[in-house]
Amino acid sequence: MTKPPRKPPQPLLGKADAPLRGRPRRRRDPAQHQLTLDPMPARIDPCLAQLKPRPPKGRQWSFEVKWDGYRLAVHIEPKGIRILTSGGHDWTERFPAIAAQAKRLPVSTAILDGEAVVFDDLGRSDFGKLQQSLGGRGGKRRSWESVLMAFDLLYLDGHDLTGTELTARRHLLEGLVPAGGEEAIRLSEEIEADGDKLFRIACEHGLEGIIAKDRNSIYRSGRGGEWQKIKCIQSGGFAIVGYQRSSSAFGNIRALLLAARKEGQLVYVGSVGTGFKATQAMELRAAMDKRKVSAPAVRYTGRRKNLIWIKPKLIAEIEYRAWTHDGKLRHPSYKGLRDAADNPSICEI
Repeated sequence: MTKPPRKPPQPLLGKADAPLRGRPRRRRDPAQHQLTLDPMPARIDPCLAQLKPRPPKGRQWSFEVKWDGYRLAVHIEPKGIRILTSGGHDWTERFPAIAAQAKRLPVSTAILDGEAVVFDDLGRSDFGKLQQSLGGRGGKRRSWESVLMAFDLLYLDGHDLTGTELTARRHLLEGLVPAGGEEAIRLSEEIEADGDKLFRIACEHGLEGIIAKDRNSIYRSGRGGEWQKIKCIQSGGFAIVGYQRSSSAFGNIRALLLAARKEGQLVYVGSVGTGFKATQAMELRAAMDKRKVSAPAVRYTGRRKNLIWIKPKLIAEIEYRAWTHDGKLRHPSYKGLRDAADNPSICEI
C-alpha cells in the first residue's frame, strides 16, 4: 500500500509569502524603572589651569596651545543659544558669529568650553585686539571677528559629561567640531609632541604658552591641578591703585601703580608705563578718575610726583618677564583692563 505524500515542510519563519511580524509587545508597566536623562545645568564653573614653570612628564598628559582671550561656555539649548563668561554673565549678544555657528552644529543640546579670541596677522591670539573688537572694557560692541577655540565638551544631548574622562570628552568634541575648520567655532587641537619641545617652539613663535591636561581626569571646577599652564611670558591681573599724571603722555598717564595680594593684603609691586594706546589711555583715565581717593590702598615709599590714588577696583592684565629681588615686576607691559564679567582675579605672590 502506497503511503500518502508528506506535507511540504513549513518555512522556519512561517509562510514564505506572509509578512514577518514580531511578537506583540506588552504595555509598559508604569512602575518599571525609566532611563532618565541628565538635566542640563544652568552653569558650570570652569576648570582652571595651575601655573607651572615647566611642562609635566608622562604619557597621560596631552598638550594644546594656550589661547589669550575670554573664557566662555556656549550653551546650546532647545530654546536657543547662551554664551556665558567665566563669571556667569550672559554675553550672547556680544559674540554674534559664535552664536550663529553654534546654531549650525549637528547637536540638540550641548555645553562647549573654550576661549574667545581674535587673531593677529600671524595667526596668534591677541587679547588687545579682542578687547578692541568688543569696544574696550565696559563697551557694548558686538565682536564679529571673535572665534571660539573649543577645547572641551561638558554636556551632550541629555548627558552630563563632567564625570567622564578627558579622552572620551575630546573624542565626542572632535565629532562635533572637526579639526581644520575656518568657522567661528574651531577645535583647539591636541598636539602630539614632547612637552619641553612644544613649549620651546611656542615661545619661539611668540605664543603665550601651552596647556597640559591629564587625559584620565574628569572635569573638575576650580584649580585642582588636572590642567596646567606653562607661559612663555608671565602675565596676570594686578589691581591699579593709582597713576602718575603727565601732560605729554596718552590720556595724561605716565604710569600706572600696581598691587598684588600677599597673605590676603594688597602690596605695591611697581608701575607700568608701556603698552598704552591712545584710545585705551583715554578710557582708562576716565575710569580711574571716577574712583579717586585721598590715600593709597597700599604702603608706598617711592618718590614719584603728581600721583593720583584710586580705589583698587580696576584689574589690569600685565605682561612681565620676572620679579625683581625686592618684589617688583620686571619689564611690565600693559595689555588691557579685565572686564568684571570675566571674573578677574588679582595675582597672588
